[in-house]
Amino acid sequence: MTSESEICFAAESTLGKLAKWLRILGFDTSYEPGFSAEKDIDSGRKKRILLTRTERVLDCKLSQEFIFIKSNNPFEQLREVINTLGIIYTDTRLFSRCIRCNTHIEQVDKDSVQGNVPDFIWETRDIFWKCGRCRRIYWPGSHTERSHDIIIRLFDRHDKL
Repeated sequence: MTSESEICFAAESTLGKLAKWLRILGFDTSYEPGFSAEKDIDSGRKKRILLTRTERVLDCKLSQEFIFIKSNNPFEQLREVINTLGIIYTDTRLFSRCIRCNTHIEQVDKDSVQGNVPDFIWETRDIFWKCGRCRRIYWPGSHTERSHDIIIRLFDRHDKL
């Protein structure tokens, strides 16, 4: 498979959870709630793979590569994308993007987030990341562990991440 930076997606408005999980895996995934396959895709400077559930797309001659998503389940949808493109675990960059705005997140000094995270979190965690665009702050926690468990099953990995 190609490197993570080369795989970019544009997800239709019905695929919000899929877009979130692709971002968790580290893939550049454009997602706008009002977006549909019938509208022009704002691909910017990147060629994006369209993720769609719109059956009319199957009959159109799109100049853009697309994956028709069949499942209603977000994790099965994710598996469809992974299997279609042959993505393997080493193609991912886990937790490297903001799940809200798709921007790369950067590790920040603990003191810089004091007062912006719950006191208990600030007192019990030492590592924090921040989105430079929307300013959302991330830290490792039980949600990260649950996500790792899902990812292990997703890629049929039985070793620890």
